[in-house]
Amino acid sequence: ANLQQVEHVNGEEGVSEVGQCGSLLFRAVAVNEEVAGVADRSSFGLDGGAVQGAGQGLSSFPVEFLNSELLGMHHTLTREGMRISHYKIHPDDVKSFYAGHEVAAHTLTHPHLPPLEEAEIIRQVEKDRLNLSEMVGYEVVGMAYPGGGVNNDDRVAEIIKNNTGIKYSRTITFTHNFATQENLYRFNPTVYHLDFDVMMDLGHNFIELKPTTPQIFCIMGHSYEMDFSSENWAKLEQFFKLISNKKDIFYGTNKEVLL
Repeated sequence: ANLQQVEHVNGEEGVSEVGQCGSLLFRAVAVNEEVAGVADRSSFGLDGGAVQGAGQGLSSFPVEFLNSELLGMHHTLTREGMRISHYKIHPDDVKSFYAGHEVAAHTLTHPHLPPLEEAEIIRQVEKDRLNLSEMVGYEVVGMAYPGGGVNNDDRVAEIIKNNTGIKYSRTITFTHNFATQENLYRFNPTVYHLDFDVMMDLGHNFIELKPTTPQIFCIMGHSYEMDFSSENWAKLEQFFKLISNKKDIFYGTNKEVLL
């Protein structure tokens, strides 16, 4: 099985939240489902970030969420009292760098969407999507809402649904369960990737499921957060070893799992 990454980029000419410490959304999606008449199948995807594969036969192909008007910029962040790199990959390098990843939108410039006028929400989302689609050579259909806190609402979701080519958009509201969701324009992840103990417990629970309905396991986070401590990568590798190479789990990108 392959661990698939998806990168969400912000799309107007210029910038993205990608690279060594880009604001990438890191999501693992797992779905237990009946596929082609075979019961108890599962689907697992990874949303965002520079991820190192772990376990026999496991490779990493993330989902990258990018801000296209921020691409090419040099920047640093202060997190946990530490200065870390937050450089943005150059637009010309997006296609080759994220080959094998699913690239997804994250708005042009990372604004807080709820207070914006409808026209500006559409511009931020659709122009980013189109910019990224041109960069990667295929139609970008995924998105992650920018910013923390209450970064989305029903109004924003409906505007995006009715006026853009986006087919799903991830929030930062954690469910701590594997239930499927009807509203893909406010799709909630299962757990935060630095909430390690909870993530591992959920991983064990997911593996032990005997589902009669589809189940999804979705992990969200940011690649730059892995630089806070060398232990973060080791813990993530431990989770990958737990979840990988299961014959009854389908491993796919967000788009492959959700759409």
